[in-house]
Amino acid sequence: MTKSILLWALAILLAPFFSAVILKVKAFFGGRKGSPLLINYYTLIKLFKKGSVYSTSTTFLFKLGPMVSLCAAITVLMFLPIAGQPPIFSFNGDIIFILYLLGLGRFFTIVAAMDTASPFEGMGAAREAYFPIICEATMFMILILFYIFTGKLQLAAYFSGGHPLGLWQAAGSPLLFVVISFFIILLTENSRVPVDDPATHLELTMIHEVMVLDHSGPDLGFIEMGSFCKLFFYSTIVASLIFPFELRHPALNMGMFFVALLFVYVAIGVMESVMARYRMDRVPKFVLTSFALAFFATIITLEFVK
Repeated sequence: MTKSILLWALAILLAPFFSAVILKVKAFFGGRKGSPLLINYYTLIKLFKKGSVYSTSTTFLFKLGPMVSLCAAITVLMFLPIAGQPPIFSFNGDIIFILYLLGLGRFFTIVAAMDTASPFEGMGAAREAYFPIICEATMFMILILFYIFTGKLQLAAYFSGGHPLGLWQAAGSPLLFVVISFFIILLTENSRVPVDDPATHLELTMIHEVMVLDHSGPDLGFIEMGSFCKLFFYSTIVASLIFPFELRHPALNMGMFFVALLFVYVAIGVMESVMARYRMDRVPKFVLTSFALAFFATIITLEFVK
C-alpha cells in the first residue's frame, strides 16, 4: 500500500513534466529550442500566486467546476496500476466507476463554461459533450473484450503485474486495434491534434481551451493540473499495452515503464507536429474510427474463441 501511495504521488508530480515533453517535441520539429521541461511547473506556480477574477454573471458552479475536475482526475489515478504495481484502490467493477468519475469531471467543466453565459464557451461545451460520447462507446466495447478474457471489470486485472502480457497472449494481433483505439481516445479526451489544437487562440475552432477562457489564477491552475493528470492516466494505459512485459527487478520495471510512457508522449508530440487539426465535420469520423477498430477486435476475438 505504501508503494502504491508513493507511485500515486509520483504520478501527480510527474504529470506536468511529461506534458512538457510534447512541447519539446513540437519545438524540435519547428526548428526551435522550445520551453524548458519544467515550464508547466513554472506556469502552475505563477497561476497559484495570482488571484481569480469572477464575472458578476457567474454563480458558485463556475468556482466549483475547476475543483471537481481536478479532484476527479486525481482520484482516477488512485485506481491506476503504475509500472505494473497494484493501485491504491481496486474492486471488481471499478472501471465503470472510473468512467463515470471522468464523466463527472467533464460535466462540471461543461457546467462551469455554460455558467458564464458566453456563446463561445457554450459552443465549446457542446463540442466537449458531443465527441466524448463516441469515446465512451469505444471504451465499453473494449471493456467487453477485456471482460471476455479476464471475467472482471477491474483496471488492476488488465494492467497490473503480467496481466497486459496475458491480454496479448489471449487476444493476439487484434489487440493492436485496441492500442490504436486507446490512442485515438487519448487524443480526443485530452483535446489534442487532430481533434483539437491546444495552442490555437481562435475561439471558433477550439473545444477545451474555449471553455476555460474566463478562468484565471488558481482556478485555471486547477484545470491545467487536472488536464495533466488526465493525460497521464490515458498515456499510462497505452504505455502498459505497448510494453506489457514484466521484468524481474522492480527498478527495471519502473525504468521501462517510464521509457514506454515517454514514447507515448513523444508520439503525441510527433502527431501534433506532422498533422493539422481536422475540420469539425471530420472529427466525428476520426473518433468513430476508434469504435470501428474496437468493434472489429472484439468480433475477431469472439470468432477466434469459438
